[in-house]
Amino acid sequence: MSSLPEKAFPVSWDQFHRDARALAWRLAGINGMWRAIVCITRGGLVPAAIISRELGVRMIETVCVASYHEYTEQGELAVLKEISPTLLENDGEGILIIDDLTDTGKTAAIVRAMMPKAHFAAVYAKPKGRPLVDTYITEVSQDTWIYFPWDMGFSYQKPIADDHRG
Repeated sequence: MSSLPEKAFPVSWDQFHRDARALAWRLAGINGMWRAIVCITRGGLVPAAIISRELGVRMIETVCVASYHEYTEQGELAVLKEISPTLLENDGEGILIIDDLTDTGKTAAIVRAMMPKAHFAAVYAKPKGRPLVDTYITEVSQDTWIYFPWDMGFSYQKPIADDHRG
């Protein structure tokens, strides 16, 4: 990959940590005592670790949802690992669901159906997924591609002036 698409939103580790902590601040104001965190893998693992530390939540569960897709659109979704039955009691009341991003909302809808009374939080949200999230930090347009720090490597960046020379 030589260059990022026009609507690229690269996120550094520092920026992601700041945004996840900002989400923790908002969540602390909603409920001081969450029973557990359910993170949607794999994207929810990093923000769940940060938020669990900030809010003092020790019970962390994963729900593993895989999307088998072409790069242009999400395809069939499959739940690879369910949420433990004790956390599903009372429709997930007092449970915090964490993800890095809600994009189309398809994954969010599946997890929401499992725990309709849980509080759903994502660091970033796109318009199609936003209605399924209770709390988020930053909204980006639907056609923006977020590059998370765990997906990125270091590479040489050509000077801007190189693209503007005749």
